[in-house]
Amino acid sequence: MQHLIEEIETEWIPLRDGRRLAVRLFLPRSAHRQPAPVVLEYIPYRRRDGTRIGDEAMHRWFAAAGYACARVDIAGMGDSDGLIEDEYVRREQDDGLEVIEWLARQPWSSGSVGMIGISWGGFNGLQIAARRPPALKAVISLCSTVDRYHGDVHYTGGCLNEENLEWGGYFFTMNGFPPDPDIVGNDRWRAMWRHRIDHARLAPADWLEHQRRDTFWQHGSVIEDWSAIQVPVLAVSGWADGYTAAVFELVEHLHVPCKGIVGPWGHKYPQDGVPGPAIGFLQEATRWWDKWLRDIDSGVDTDPAMRLWLQASHEPRGHIPERAGSWVHFDQWSPARELTLRLAHGSLVSDDPGSDAKAPTMPASHSSICSPQTVGLGAGQWCAYGLGKIAPELPLDQRADDAGSLTYDGEMLAAPLHLAGGPVVRLRVSSDQPQALVAVRLNAVHADGTSERLSYGVLNLCHRDSHEHPSALTPGVEYDVTVEMKAIAQTVPAGQRLRVAISTSYWPMIWPSPHPATITVHEQASRIELPAHATVHHSPADIFQPPEDAVHGPITALRNGHETRHIVRSGCPPNRVHRRPRRRALRHRRHRYRAVVHTCAHVVDRRR
Repeated sequence: MQHLIEEIETEWIPLRDGRRLAVRLFLPRSAHRQPAPVVLEYIPYRRRDGTRIGDEAMHRWFAAAGYACARVDIAGMGDSDGLIEDEYVRREQDDGLEVIEWLARQPWSSGSVGMIGISWGGFNGLQIAARRPPALKAVISLCSTVDRYHGDVHYTGGCLNEENLEWGGYFFTMNGFPPDPDIVGNDRWRAMWRHRIDHARLAPADWLEHQRRDTFWQHGSVIEDWSAIQVPVLAVSGWADGYTAAVFELVEHLHVPCKGIVGPWGHKYPQDGVPGPAIGFLQEATRWWDKWLRDIDSGVDTDPAMRLWLQASHEPRGHIPERAGSWVHFDQWSPARELTLRLAHGSLVSDDPGSDAKAPTMPASHSSICSPQTVGLGAGQWCAYGLGKIAPELPLDQRADDAGSLTYDGEMLAAPLHLAGGPVVRLRVSSDQPQALVAVRLNAVHADGTSERLSYGVLNLCHRDSHEHPSALTPGVEYDVTVEMKAIAQTVPAGQRLRVAISTSYWPMIWPSPHPATITVHEQASRIELPAHATVHHSPADIFQPPEDAVHGPITALRNGHETRHIVRSGCPPNRVHRRPRRRALRHRRHRYRAVVHTCAHVVDRRR
């Protein structure tokens, strides 16, 4: 049933301390005689301009389906009073509780509220659910995390993620955006703007003051207490997104109904998903709201626990409009890892008696590596946004990165291998420095030698036992460490082979260690555990409807934005001894810095 809708450009939500938050409302006209459930999106990205087009496309659609929608700017953003203090602060959550209470008692509201959001809105949907406001009945969380330290842009595996600075710089800029004088009034807008500028905080500086997983990060990390969330959660992400892990963790650990969907997309709503195929996500979300906000039997409670886009092998490229594959489902989800391959003498070998790659009887071995700092240039972005050809974001052919890494190759596959879940690598390592990192990639090597990255993981070796209480390495001492890799769902076809690549750098995604470190991998105690599945359950072709959304308002483009990325290389300087293979070097473009980053490995040494 399609409802006629009305829109209220700005309504004010009064808070107990006297501040007001600005909200844009999308209401079915029928709600004035038959109150409707409410869908809340609560984010900082300026409803008047920053997200206006997407707001109209999504919330008009929900309103036409009979839901009242509220798009609220958090305090200090858009036209809302107050200041933005940092990400996900307690005050933001407290305000959110008051917003939900206000929405529930409006005459056009049935009293049932659901929260939806991608990224920031996905975060605070989970965080506010953990505060248990009575009117909140369900959450749809997209591209979010359950662990603000390791699962966000800050400290991946205990290593500083470059997006900590990139995103942090943009966030600082947002602190100084002005309100709209047409909304707050000419008498107030200048004072509000000046107040924001005068009190703007450089959040990345605060984040760098907390390099351990202390109470700063534990706040807002729902992993601290899974039982705090007592409403159903639909968790959604994409393989190209940086926040894929949260879907698997939520489905595995929540004690309430929770379903997961992971498609091929980047950091986008799935009805606009890139790489495609996009899906009819708004229809899927409406099924979720119908069940938990209206008590209509929409069938979502019997949906599979996990619906995943099983990707097909492809030629690595920085941008892929459509990713080949098919939907598969798992009625129950557990992180089973059914195939273990050991590292030995540059090979991946199996202990399975029936395997052709059974480990030969050979003496224990170890291999050492000090990677060039340029290993990682083929990694793509930690979080892809589907920007297209102008700014390629996806992983490239990994052969250049493999050349600066220890590599272990498996036998050519005689049959397709279906992987679904998160691989885990267990290594025994030693280092010649007290601080070092290890980056591990799982690649598929094509018949022509192309190396396609399937998954990766990084670990600050000082965080081998704990992100809360790291400890320096003792040079020469052997440590057993676990590297958790990003979840995947992909079929590796017959004729390809698996490769594990280990490096001591992953730049520019991961900030380097203070000093170049040589790590030694003790292979007899090192292995990779793969989420291999003998069979997968393919879903019907029509498991999701085609994408739909509403028509947004008119747009006047003043100028076109653009984004480009490029790498400049120059020849190696003289008087440098290079071990093979000799490669070109990357020189800093700003000539006052004379640092040269070499692309040749410092040490690659295998001993039996």
